[in-house]
This record gives sequence, C-alpha cells and structure tokens, in this order.
Amino acid sequence: MTLKKLLVGMMASVTLVAGAAQAAELAIVSGDTGTGLAFLRSQLDKFEAETGHTVTVVPMPSSTSDQFGQYRLWLAAGNTDIDVYQTDVIWAPQLADQFLDLTEAAADIVDQHFPSIIESQTVDGKLVALPAFTDAPALFYRTDLLEKYGKSVPTTWAELEETAKEIMDGERAEGNQDMWGFVFQGNAYEGLTCNALEWVMSNGGGQIVEADGTISINNENAAAAVDRAAGWIGTISPEGNLAYQEEESRGVWQLGNSVFMRNWPYAYALGNGDDSGVKDKFDVAPLPAGDGEGARSAATLGGWNVAVSKYSTDPEAAIELAKFLASPEVQKERAINQSNLPTIEALYDDADVLEASPFMANWKEIFQNAVPRPSAPTKTDYNEVSSLFWSAVHNTLSGNGTAAENLELLEADLTDLKGSGW
Repeated sequence: MTLKKLLVGMMASVTLVAGAAQAAELAIVSGDTGTGLAFLRSQLDKFEAETGHTVTVVPMPSSTSDQFGQYRLWLAAGNTDIDVYQTDVIWAPQLADQFLDLTEAAADIVDQHFPSIIESQTVDGKLVALPAFTDAPALFYRTDLLEKYGKSVPTTWAELEETAKEIMDGERAEGNQDMWGFVFQGNAYEGLTCNALEWVMSNGGGQIVEADGTISINNENAAAAVDRAAGWIGTISPEGNLAYQEEESRGVWQLGNSVFMRNWPYAYALGNGDDSGVKDKFDVAPLPAGDGEGARSAATLGGWNVAVSKYSTDPEAAIELAKFLASPEVQKERAINQSNLPTIEALYDDADVLEASPFMANWKEIFQNAVPRPSAPTKTDYNEVSSLFWSAVHNTLSGNGTAAENLELLEADLTDLKGSGW
C-alpha cells in the first residue's frame, strides 16, 4: 500500500460529486510555520466539501532546505504519493521538468496575478506553479521601547547596532536580563542566504551571482557587510542566534525579549495575537541600508506557490486543487488570517483585507526594494550555490575565518561549480 493510500485510508470514505467522475484522493506537502498548517487544513476542508475530493497533508520540516532535498528525492524516484507540492519562489528553474505545465489550465486566472510573479514561475515558456502568496521581509521594531528611549527607526545597520545596544543595556539594567537587541535567521540554511544577501546587497556588495552569470561575491563591500553581522553575535544578538530559523527568532521576539527582529510578514499577525508579549507594541519598516558605495535597503523576494507533480495519478483533480489554493478567495483569507501578502493585485484594494491587515500598506515600499536570489542565472545549480554561500557566511558568523577569507574561498568554489555552465 502506498503512503498516500495508507494516509487517505484513515479519512472519510470518498463520495461522488453530482454529475462528475469519482472523487480523487490527493496528497499535498506542507512545511508551513506558525499557524500555517492549521490554516491550510481549514482551506482543504472547504475544497473537499466543494469537490468531493479528499486531501491528505503530508507534513514537512520547516527548513526550506530540508524540504527541497526531500522534494528532489521523491521527484527523482517518480513518487506517485504526492500530487501537489508547495514550492519556494526560487525552485522553479530546478524542478521544472518534474511538474506539469499549467499554462493552459490556468489561462483564465493568470492575468489576476502580478506579472513579475507569474514570470518567476515560468521556465522556458512553461508555467511551473501557481502563486499562492508573495513575501518580503521587514524590520520589526518595538514602538514602545523606541519611544521610551527617544529613538527613531534605524535606516542604516550602524544606527540599528547603536540603538539596539543602548536599549538592550537599558532594559537589562532595569531587570530584564533576557533582553537582546536584534534577532534574525542565522542557522546554516536557506534563510541565512536570504539574510546575508540583504546585508551584502544593502552595502553595495552585489547579488552573489549577477543576472549575466558573473560571480560577484568576493568584494570589499560584501566582506564588510558579513563581518559587521559577525560582530552582532554575542553583543546585540545571542550566541544561540547561530541556530535560529524563523520560528526561533520569532519566539524570542514574541516573548518581548528583543528590540528588533528581521522576519517575514507571517510574524506580524502572530505578534499581535492575544498570547503575544508584544501585542500592539511593534511595527515594521524597510530593512536598514549599509554604508558602502551603492548602499540601499534590500529585502529578499520570497513567496510560495503550488505545483502539480507530473507523476500524479489524478492530474485533473490535482490541478483543480492548485487553482483553488491560488484563487482570490483563498488568498484573501490568507491575507486576513495569516498576514500573507497576496499575489493578486486587486486584493490590495479589498476593504476586508485592509481592515484586517492595514499594515500591508507598509510592504509597498519594502517590495520596491525586493531583491531576487540568484536562482535564474545559476539554474539547476542554485541549491548548491546557496549552500556554499550560507556555509561561508555561517563560518564567518561563528568566528571561523574572516569574511574576506571565506568569500575568497567561496568565489573559487563557485567558479569550479560554474565550469562551462550558466
């Protein structure tokens, strides 16, 4: 018995939809963080009620790097147990051959989405996945603490360091020994690539690999940005930040034990939950800029999509599920309940969305500073490129060599990887 049959066999028996073929048994993978898994299940319940299909959720690790590795194993083996995959915006070039082309099936809805996001999921004319929501990180800051200490929102990393240290020291002097200045995603995984790309790009250090395939990471501005971040560990950021992913940093922040946090939009709604120690005490702003030539704010472009495995035994039903999860109705509920940013432009003018999530207006400026990871120029090698990059950065953060030394080694490794490709 296959994994899918075993899981679905424990669910309610399949019913028939009036006038339709026998309902399908589907499986979708999910590595959602926060309350995302519960939200997905609530939407799948609606889908099941509307269609008669049944959908089993196969949980995945929260680490996107681990998810990607599992996806590749399953797809390479032609696994028929999984019908629909939730995919990071960067994975389209790497997994395109394993997913169905949704161009024709989604012809009636693609115009509702931002063209740039549809373009990001199109490989050699093939629409690999449908957008579910888009993403860009922000600087979360404690409004109450900045007001208490008479500080403004930092616009440069130097200002963040100074403000974070002053408020952290002040709060500790008043008795909160658990207070830190800044938490981020410092573990050795894809999240660190996102953070470090922002540090480097904001300091005029380029995008690791440029759009034309040029390896640009070994430069003084990039090294200065990474060395600066290494200086945060043990000063304004805890030593444990070297192991933090999104949820660990959010945990520290939401307990009220950090002045600043770098995180994605989902953390906004959770931060204002009734069980949050920072409810109504924070806001968001664009991430700070560096001080190198060409310095600017930079936010890694994120977002998640839904793709249909070409090995699905129920492709029509699987496509139906993908379209449902990308629909205006589901995206609207995601925006209201999960703080996920829609890929459908019209929803930014929806009264219900704006009433529930007025902060979304703050992300317009953040999106203007969005920076893509170099998945397009590095194509199927992106995962290895990212792994080499985050390893070099994590070594520096951990005190294993300077940024200049580690980025020089990284350049050599990327050059070997590139070979005659890209």
